[in-house]
Amino acid sequence: MRKFSAIPLYVKILIGMLLGIIVGYGFLFAGYPAFVVSWIKPWGTIFIKLLKLVAVPLVFVSLIKGVTGMRDIKKLSGTGIKTFTTYIITTSIAVLFGLFMANIIQPGKYFPHEKAEIYKNQAIANIGSKMDSAEKIKNTGFMDYVTDIIPDNIVAAGSDNTKMLQIIFVTLLFGVALVLVGDEKTAPLLKVIDATDLAILKVVDLIMQFAPWGVLALMAGLVADFGGDGDMFAALGIYAVTVILALLILAYVFYPIFIKLFTKRSIKEYLKAVFPIQLLAFSTSSSAATLPFTMEQSEKKLGIKPEISSFVFPLGATINMDGTSCYQAIAILFIAQIFGIDLTVSQMLTVVALTVLASIGTPGIPGGSVVMTVMVLSTIGVPVEGLALILGIDRPLDMLRTVVNVTGDTFVASLINGKVKN
Repeated sequence: MRKFSAIPLYVKILIGMLLGIIVGYGFLFAGYPAFVVSWIKPWGTIFIKLLKLVAVPLVFVSLIKGVTGMRDIKKLSGTGIKTFTTYIITTSIAVLFGLFMANIIQPGKYFPHEKAEIYKNQAIANIGSKMDSAEKIKNTGFMDYVTDIIPDNIVAAGSDNTKMLQIIFVTLLFGVALVLVGDEKTAPLLKVIDATDLAILKVVDLIMQFAPWGVLALMAGLVADFGGDGDMFAALGIYAVTVILALLILAYVFYPIFIKLFTKRSIKEYLKAVFPIQLLAFSTSSSAATLPFTMEQSEKKLGIKPEISSFVFPLGATINMDGTSCYQAIAILFIAQIFGIDLTVSQMLTVVALTVLASIGTPGIPGGSVVMTVMVLSTIGVPVEGLALILGIDRPLDMLRTVVNVTGDTFVASLINGKVKN
């Protein structure tokens, strides 16, 4: 038992995914797919419900901490505002690029059309309220869309996962108010928020301990639902390739080209300077753990001024999640494509807005980005059961996402730093 507990969570989830496939095919070949649907798949549903349960409080508390943690922006005036704005722009570009790649390659479309239609109909029958929410978004005009972001009732918005944009609006408003009131008067409340954040993160940690079993149940259910169709796993492989390709383009094409344009530093020199940072980020899969080395290496090799480095990089480790945001956009469209749901322009704008805003409050813990993905899926009316597919291969993709996150930090720091002398 101790040996099993020592196994990393991502390995357990991968084992759960593989066992789920074996269990699903086993009962399918034995002629008992109904047993999987009735007795095994519900445990996966319980896991998904637990993730949705914690989504609203996690977003609320994490986003408030993210906003209040940027109170130093007032002290740094123009530099702080410029840094924050640049981070938001780069994150938005990453999300849009992720949507572009998912729409071009369309990994979810590699499912047979007939199977996708059957699964879509099953999803509509099981989660009618979500589909109603999606239809509402489809039929909403631009100003109606903007107006709907403002809730009539905070409590009502907080009780509905599909109203996440309203929740984020209220949270941002509250966080800005706390910053304007000042540390001295808000200190007691911030302590409560910090304690609440720790408790919620522990709840997420407990839920993620159940993740291997939840993924096992969901994968077995997917195999039973699709009748063992191998195209499901072919689509998963194409999804992984899509994510990897998009992240590599961001890290080794987008950032270097714009570094060359805006700082006059050569692409080769930039890539040589950031490669050790990327290597450490890949191995640790943590922007926070990489932070000290990122600052040291950037100051020595990229000529980033210490006063810029000491502000831009810690802020970036908190709110700049280009790799994570790009990945989430692809994952969301992949799941939507599996279910045969074509997202409208309004729904894609919702994905962009939610992903960018959620990047400010995404906690740096296992499961944090998963909860945020659940949040976006719930809002646009896409069944979250499709998460079972992507969770199993999330760890290696997470390592590459971290590489893009820290590379984005060095990119923004170089821009803020101004023209760097070679």
